[in-house]
Amino acid sequence: MQNRRDFLSKAALLTTGLGLGGANALAQMPRALADPNFVVKNGRIRQSIMGWCFKKHFNALELAKHCKAIGLVAMEGISPDSYPEVRKLGLDISLVSSHGFATGPCNPENKAEVIKKLNDSIDLAVSVKCPSVITFTGMRFDGMDDEKAAQNCIDTWKEVLPKAEKAGITLVLEHLNSRDDSHPMKGHPGYFGDDVDFCVDLINQVGSDSFKLLFDIYHVSVMNGDVIRRIRQYKDLIGHYHTAGNPGRGELDDTQEINYPPIMKEIVATGYKGFVAQEFIPNWDDPVASLRHSAQLCDV
Repeated sequence: MQNRRDFLSKAALLTTGLGLGGANALAQMPRALADPNFVVKNGRIRQSIMGWCFKKHFNALELAKHCKAIGLVAMEGISPDSYPEVRKLGLDISLVSSHGFATGPCNPENKAEVIKKLNDSIDLAVSVKCPSVITFTGMRFDGMDDEKAAQNCIDTWKEVLPKAEKAGITLVLEHLNSRDDSHPMKGHPGYFGDDVDFCVDLINQVGSDSFKLLFDIYHVSVMNGDVIRRIRQYKDLIGHYHTAGNPGRGELDDTQEINYPPIMKEIVATGYKGFVAQEFIPNWDDPVASLRHSAQLCDV
């Protein structure tokens, strides 16, 4: 009994320390040590939320109110119909969707559709003062030649980039893992851009300041690893970040392997001023506590 009281006392002290010092006191913070009243204090990481992850729990406006209460500053991955209400609450739109990860420019049959959707998304981003529009390589297809597919991507993006450059919008290419086949949103078997170094090579070949990498920490961890060194290596080419726990794409807690606080500190150290969107699929019984925990862990 005494040992249990001692443990609870220490946990309470550590929780207090975390509340005062953000995530400095502990790396992969267990749920039991999360501050149930945490509100973002440091704000050096501009935290956003990817709405699709919480769709079964909340509509966009409900989620926006929770984000606002916790201290997140933006949302993405929600219907454009919700943008006015979300912005009225004082939240930014951090990323505008476009053509989706499956229908990408690696397949020349998709070129016209990709160009149209990217152009439309650029217009939408301008209208809501969002800095970025997401793009993808698309999925592999029968008879595909990798070299030609890469050139198809480059040629398609180059057709859209003059509009993006003129509008002040950045297209961000998301690298996705093809390794996890357990769930349609935890991994994407057959995705062409499944190697982050290859995606960076595509970005360099495009050669525009308005075309950058969406560095999804979860997907990089699954496929490539060496996350902090890659952040240092590619810092000038990174235009957006996503989070999630690996394995499982769940919370950023101690049930997964990624050590998020030093990664967030490295992002700050690179001088990055963009958004970092929480894109984990909540498993806890209280999804708001889940989001609050991750916000606390990343508020370095």
